[in-house]
Amino acid sequence: MKRIPHIIAPSILSADFGNLNSTIDLINASEADWFHVDVMDGMFVPNISFGFPVMEALQRRATKPLDVHLMIESPERYIERFRALGAHVITVHLEACKHLHRVIHQIKETGALAGVAINPHTSVTQLADVLGDLDLVLVMSVNPGFGGQKFIYQSIPKVAQLRQMATERNLFPYIEVDGGIGPHNAERVLQAGANALVAGNAVLGAEDPNAVIRNLKAIGQEGFKSIPA
Repeated sequence: MKRIPHIIAPSILSADFGNLNSTIDLINASEADWFHVDVMDGMFVPNISFGFPVMEALQRRATKPLDVHLMIESPERYIERFRALGAHVITVHLEACKHLHRVIHQIKETGALAGVAINPHTSVTQLADVLGDLDLVLVMSVNPGFGGQKFIYQSIPKVAQLRQMATERNLFPYIEVDGGIGPHNAERVLQAGANALVAGNAVLGAEDPNAVIRNLKAIGQEGFKSIPA
């Protein structure tokens, strides 16, 4: 099995929004791969983050792909608009979609990569019927809605189960993990089968964000078993 470098996607939810351009420039110049963009509506999750004006600012200044995570009710209302604002990946929540298969294909028709996120209480087996349609699965390792939460370690066997499900069907989606990720647990998550890590406070709350990003990129590149890629 081929081993590829994993994706690091700093979450701008942890940025200083009074100085957003400096955060964007930092990530542009770093070894990070994507910007992770958490959009919250105060309905699906108990918090409101930001919307189209911030996306417009990101589109103008970011030089790396925008990984847009929609934590919103009825996300199908906004798929085309987020794609028009530069979203490279659009991820919706299984729990927020009445017609998940339809929404996945709506995303794919825009040309974006299609992702589905699952909350900590949701079994990966609920993705069985759509896994073949997905470019990315996002395993939430905290309850969505707020940054800075502690990592839920039950997420690790979920990642392993998901990777096994995919491999058995000769499918190789990105498996992304979001919530409480940092240098202290990244290797275990990657060993379980993840190949994309979202990190918010661990990166943007650090004294030296670039050093943390470099560390997260280096973790697991050598010295442990390969995973499908």
